[in-house]
Amino acid sequence: QVQLVESGGGLVQAGGSLRLSCAASGSIFRISTMGWYRQAPGKQRELVAAISKFGNLNYADSVKGRFTISRDNAENTVYLQMNSLKREDTAVYYCAAIGDDFGSWGQGTQVTVSS
Repeated sequence: QVQLVESGGGLVQAGGSLRLSCAASGSIFRISTMGWYRQAPGKQRELVAAISKFGNLNYADSVKGRFTISRDNAENTVYLQMNSLKREDTAVYYCAAIGDDFGSWGQGTQVTVSS
């Protein structure tokens, strides 16, 4: 079992920044990739960014150049630095941990970008 606890969401004006954190606990040795997904009202959950245990990165086209994912293996924490936020970034952001035979989700944290 892997447990994920997110923090750092909130309300920010367009053009502002937020940093999300996701702390993993439990069977962390089983994790190969950690990532952030988001789900806006009426839309499907989509990948925002992911980072493998080898440091390979993957970003959605819509956030490239604005968001940065990073991973602190010593602290078992993954971060999502979000800059130049836009109204369309408003969503519930979910942390995910993926292994060979499992996937775990955090509870989600709301990010609201106002104009």
